[in-house]
Amino acid sequence: MTTTIIDNSQRTAAKVAGVTGLLAFALVVFGNYVLLEPLLVPRNAVDTARNILAHQTQFRLALICFITYAVGAIVLLSALYVIFAPVNRGLALAGALFRFAFAMLWLIAPLNSLAALRLLGDASYLNVFEPDRLQALARVQLAGSFDDYYVGLPFFGLAATVCAWLWLKSNYIPRGLSIFGVIASAWCVFCAVIYLIFPDFNKFVNDYIFDTPMALFELVVSFWLLFKGLSPKIDINAET
Repeated sequence: MTTTIIDNSQRTAAKVAGVTGLLAFALVVFGNYVLLEPLLVPRNAVDTARNILAHQTQFRLALICFITYAVGAIVLLSALYVIFAPVNRGLALAGALFRFAFAMLWLIAPLNSLAALRLLGDASYLNVFEPDRLQALARVQLAGSFDDYYVGLPFFGLAATVCAWLWLKSNYIPRGLSIFGVIASAWCVFCAVIYLIFPDFNKFVNDYIFDTPMALFELVVSFWLLFKGLSPKIDINAET
């Protein structure tokens, strides 16, 4: 029986991944559900526009939360690559690239939101449009952020699936947690792809069920890495 030694860079990366994962989760929840969502009125472009103009600072703070989340995703993928490279460098790189693609697509949402804010501004060239048309166009821009997320979600799911598989192969975290991660992440990829093909899919499977199991897995792993760290891999088949 042999034990694979975990070096200091991996241990440090695990702590970084734990802190980054928790902070990123907190930022995206706060930015979306506390700052942005209260300003959006479903199927009402006029009231949404009024809310945004009346609370521009709150709206912009939500965008900063989203931008910071993307930065956190890049820090996280770097830390995970350091952890997984000794296990399987190719899969570690694939997981990092999938997560990077998701981070880049995520950044389109703040760009759409800034475009919506510009449409609601007071620039002289906007006077050629009626206010209600500008409000409708602004709402379309904001709705585009929803599409951005679901285009990026398969990449996020693929990144999480690869990482969950590497967690399983490495035995760095509990095996049961890794298996749950593989299933939850693969489920997310499946739902995201089906939803892009059949947009009424969310009438049968609620949107939140697409990614909530995967998000729960990543949240638990972040806590585990922060407070427990990595467990050495034990190979019972190796010669003593």
